[in-house]
Amino acid sequence: MKTTLIIGGARSGKSHFAQELARRLDKAVLFVATAEAGDEEMRQRIEEHKKARPAKWNTLEATAHIGSEIQQEIGKAQVVIVDCITLLISNIFSQYDDQTIERIDAGLIEKKVVDEIDELVECIKRLDASFIVVTNEVGTGLVPATKTGRLYRDLLGKANQLLAQQSDEVYLMVAGLPVKIKPAAHLT
Repeated sequence: MKTTLIIGGARSGKSHFAQELARRLDKAVLFVATAEAGDEEMRQRIEEHKKARPAKWNTLEATAHIGSEIQQEIGKAQVVIVDCITLLISNIFSQYDDQTIERIDAGLIEKKVVDEIDELVECIKRLDASFIVVTNEVGTGLVPATKTGRLYRDLLGKANQLLAQQSDEVYLMVAGLPVKIKPAAHLT
């Protein structure tokens, strides 16, 4: 069993590629959705994603503690798609909406993010399943204008690094095209 990380920008084809990889494995799939429908547009996006998935796949909607949630719900699934880490980290940030920019406890939020990713990594190591994890690359654009935005970018970057280190394969999605970056291609 292996772990594949798929990273890229918004609308780069990450989710579609993740689903194609899972289809090719032709095994029972548990799809882990981390999104919350906070507004109408997000509700519509979630519905579009649901329609794109095969009906025979089981879906787990989990906005936190996904490692323990997956272990409880894995059933007979041999492939787990986590879509996506970007929203999972956003869910952690939303727990601290009441804090002003000046009072944000960056250390506490970082600990929550690292704990969440560590829990997922432990789950991956424990289960006899292939994992396909989707996340956004947010470090190549403009520097966010707010302290909260910069903290989010930095912590998502840290989460992505932790996951990439544990992954057997990493793909960068560019304009719908997967570029394999781990393991690196060897020049001969």
